[in-house]
Amino acid sequence: MKTSNQTVLPVGILAGVVATLLALGAMAQLSFAVVIYAASALPILIAGLGWGNKAAITAITTAAVLGAVLVSPPFAATMAVFTLIPAGWLSHLANLARPAAELGGPDNLLAWYPLSDILLHLCSLVTVAMIALGVVIGYGPELTNELVGLMTSAFQAQDPSFAPDPESLAQTKAMFVLMLPMIQAGLWVVLLFAAFYLAIRVVSRSPRALRPREDMPSALRMNRNSIFVFLAGIVLTFFGGVPAMIGATLCGAFGAGFLMAGYASLHFRSKGKDWRLPALVLAYISALLVLPAFFILVLGLADTRRTIALTPARDDSKQHSD
Repeated sequence: MKTSNQTVLPVGILAGVVATLLALGAMAQLSFAVVIYAASALPILIAGLGWGNKAAITAITTAAVLGAVLVSPPFAATMAVFTLIPAGWLSHLANLARPAAELGGPDNLLAWYPLSDILLHLCSLVTVAMIALGVVIGYGPELTNELVGLMTSAFQAQDPSFAPDPESLAQTKAMFVLMLPMIQAGLWVVLLFAAFYLAIRVVSRSPRALRPREDMPSALRMNRNSIFVFLAGIVLTFFGGVPAMIGATLCGAFGAGFLMAGYASLHFRSKGKDWRLPALVLAYISALLVLPAFFILVLGLADTRRTIALTPARDDSKQHSD
């Protein structure tokens, strides 16, 4: 679909401005800061999915420049690494298509870049971003021990009788240094994919949409190669030190991908079943508990595949090779 620069540039600039405003809003509204900050990826995704790479690049550049001018260059760099660049890259991947005949399919159809591979890229991008942030801020036991100390002091201020056992406090500190990057990476994967999903829904309602809107319960799975990355992350956590923190980040990011794939698989397997509604309600309510979430994650691990969406080829479509 050919789009003139007269349309692309204004859309890209507007998307960049909106993304910057959302990122600034996250600084002002601390209660929902993480959600609002992740939402800053949404305008970039919409611009990229509907108007192509030029609009996405324009939006990213605009947001980065505004962030550097209005706040600071480090703020702009953080925004670019965590939201802008991942959003632009996901929209680029989503718009990739090739003739289905190249994959052994019909001649008159287009094969779109698999959703499982898009999710693999997202998990990888989040992992790299989290590791980069850790290097910049000097993340390690010293920082987490200080955080645990502050939390302990806050509890003691509320309840003077609170006196944690030194051994249990040491175990908490050792666990916290791995749990924090694991939770942060997993949460960021979920939030960015939610923004990607919302952007697809918004764009699919307009004639600008190139990629078909896929059935998430049947299409949302992880790439088989993701299993090896996830297992490597688990192994690294036993090495201690920096390798363990990197492994925890890998486990969090890729574990979130498998968790979402597990819920999608549960939705797909329960279609048409009488027990569908209570099972889904119970699965989501118990998601905060470790054991139920582990079973959903295993379900995602057990159902890895690449589902390729096919649509009729159009003369005004740009065909890309993945």
